[in-house]
Amino acid sequence: MTKVVHKFGGSSLSSATRYKAVANIVLGHCKAGDCVVVSAAGKTTNTLVKLWQSYVQQDDKAFNDILLQVENHQRQLLSELFSEASAQSLRSQLQDELVTIAKAANARTLHEATLLAHGEVWSARLLAHLLNTLNVSASDVDARGLFAQHQGQLLHAQNKQACLSQIDTSKINVVTGFIAADCDGNTITLGRNGSDYSATLLANYIDAEAVSIWTDTQGVFSTDPRKVGSAVKYPKVCRVQANLLARLGNPVLHAKTLSPLKDTNIKLQVRSSYEPEIIGTEIVKQGYSKEKRFITTFEELDLIRVEELVNGEVRTLSQLIQHSIHHFSKGGEDYLLVPSNDTHAVATHLQGRGNIVETHLRGVALVAPEYEVAQLSQQAAVVLEQQDVVIRFTHSDSNYALFLTDQSIDSDVLAILHDKLVNKGREIAVIIAGLGNVGEVFVEQCQAQIEKLQAAFDLKVVALLRSKEMLFCPSGISISNWQQQWRSESQHYSQADLLERISELDYEHKVIIDITASDAFSDMYPSFVEQDCHLISANKYAGTAPRNWYAKLLEQLQERNLFWRYNTSVGAGLPINFALADLQNSGDKVTRIEGVFSGTLSWLCSSYDGSQPFSDLVIKAQQMGYTEPDPREDLSGRDMQRKLLILARDLGLELGVEDIELEPLMPTHLAQGDWDAFLANKQDLDVFYAQRAEQAARDGKALRYTGALDIDEHGKVAAKVGIAYVENGSAIANLTPGDNIFVITSQWYQQNPLVIQGPGAGKEVTAAGIHSDLYWLTQNLK
Repeated sequence: MTKVVHKFGGSSLSSATRYKAVANIVLGHCKAGDCVVVSAAGKTTNTLVKLWQSYVQQDDKAFNDILLQVENHQRQLLSELFSEASAQSLRSQLQDELVTIAKAANARTLHEATLLAHGEVWSARLLAHLLNTLNVSASDVDARGLFAQHQGQLLHAQNKQACLSQIDTSKINVVTGFIAADCDGNTITLGRNGSDYSATLLANYIDAEAVSIWTDTQGVFSTDPRKVGSAVKYPKVCRVQANLLARLGNPVLHAKTLSPLKDTNIKLQVRSSYEPEIIGTEIVKQGYSKEKRFITTFEELDLIRVEELVNGEVRTLSQLIQHSIHHFSKGGEDYLLVPSNDTHAVATHLQGRGNIVETHLRGVALVAPEYEVAQLSQQAAVVLEQQDVVIRFTHSDSNYALFLTDQSIDSDVLAILHDKLVNKGREIAVIIAGLGNVGEVFVEQCQAQIEKLQAAFDLKVVALLRSKEMLFCPSGISISNWQQQWRSESQHYSQADLLERISELDYEHKVIIDITASDAFSDMYPSFVEQDCHLISANKYAGTAPRNWYAKLLEQLQERNLFWRYNTSVGAGLPINFALADLQNSGDKVTRIEGVFSGTLSWLCSSYDGSQPFSDLVIKAQQMGYTEPDPREDLSGRDMQRKLLILARDLGLELGVEDIELEPLMPTHLAQGDWDAFLANKQDLDVFYAQRAEQAARDGKALRYTGALDIDEHGKVAAKVGIAYVENGSAIANLTPGDNIFVITSQWYQQNPLVIQGPGAGKEVTAAGIHSDLYWLTQNLK
């Protein structure tokens, strides 16, 4: 059975109202067999720590006063959550435990971990009882029966067996966080804020599918959203960066939380128990999310230089002070960042090996992708200097930079840092499909284009695709050496693999650039749109798909406010689609489009002068790479038929390809058989073309192969692709061999039609046209 672990922190259980809110979340998200890990309610652990301190100091009055605070808080929760009868057993248990605490204090036998454990025990008991009163079968589970340690090391095999045997699959299990037991049954703690760790440990032991950490924030932000209104909530954060943030004291995720998830597929997400309807942040494995930028601040830290730091000693010290400690090396020496209140305890443990370098430090840490740290660190230093913040100590590592000062980083300074270093532009992930002639040129041109767009957008090429292989890197592929990266990192993929990887991308915008000639790839467009991807197509298949499919795709795009650009599907880099859109948007009405939309057929017809057979020109064009591998695909006219359909749909006409009359530029029987069969009968093509060329000459006209679309005043449409006899003085007759031409007649261009002419093929101009579409997309996203 699939199990999910939910963890609720102290802020989520700070009052009776919050307990009820948590119970509602459990009702909506949990089923039998799931586990709910809880922290002590509100500030209970802090109060119990003060209780322990008063015990150690033998301050009996303070001890009794604080114990009374603890009792009053628990009794208040009981009275507000339950009826007198329902709370009777809980009140009796509480009273017995408070008496036991007082007796142990009087006998000087009070044990710190056992005392602190009461907070979690009370929370689990309360929530389980509340769920039962709501007719949900639940039981509270003491984690000291699940998690055992020996000399500071968890006994994983034993713990897994205990969890699998004690977690009741017929109930919701409310488990205490933070606490465990040693081999002798003595209570131990897993470190301050250890309930997150309890939740991920439990998930590992019971082979759960997912862990949800419910807290008082909506997820993981680029900086503290309470201080900076423009803080960005990230939908996904990679585990490596999340772990670093935890070590740097970020309060959302805590040290050790992620370690039990290593080498597992357990999903982890951070959500708000105050706004459960809002999707939070998912913490994902490396490679499933690009690395982000974060700014986190410090208050009241001391910097200690340690001589001969022992392996594992940082963990021991963190356990000692119940707080994470950040360790780093600089100049061959080890340093610890320790909360100022805990410096004495750490120094005592180090027994003279610790030297305090700086005290009462504040400051800021910048976390970013490795390749950005150096530049961002310099920019941060400039900003801090401009804001008159005096730096006492700095340190940069591969993926973060520290700036320690004796001044607090206030909200204004933090907002400026965030604006300069994090909010530098909107994010776009680019997936490029098709690495043939045009695709390779497009990728080569990408470096300059990306630099041009970087002023407004953080644009990264995250995937390159061929028919069966892909190179996928969420943090961005290095375009300058993509071939080398392809050779070493590309992998075989299926459509399902591709869609899964795209779904993991956490960019503000995603765009699929289709430079394939694959109808199978264009069939995936609806799936791409479901993943909120914009589309840029040089591929004609989607634009000429059956009417119902095409209309449904347009509807999907509109519903999701997504763009689809396909200017290069007709006319390569010529702006024909832009021109038609501009005419209609300005109030004009197009009544006719005629032209030559095939560079191959343009070259063939314009080059023919009767001095050599037409079939020789076809073979020559094939040898020069102007035609498809089988030139009959060009001579069939189907390519121009599809292009005319795309233009018709740009005008809002609901046509299908079957509505466009098609006359091939060859005898029908030559389409049968293979290419060798064609060559054996090529004289039939020569006779076919020569007869029509002679007819054109007799009429004083030129033979061309054109597409034409006419719309009469009543909206009736006539569309044909085929042989045309055009006036010798016309633009179509005088077309440069290889060029495309579009002659557009409209209400405003009635007597003197609008002519768009230029290269209609070629890898450079087509690639440039795709970049034009990408630029258009970014401008409209702005």
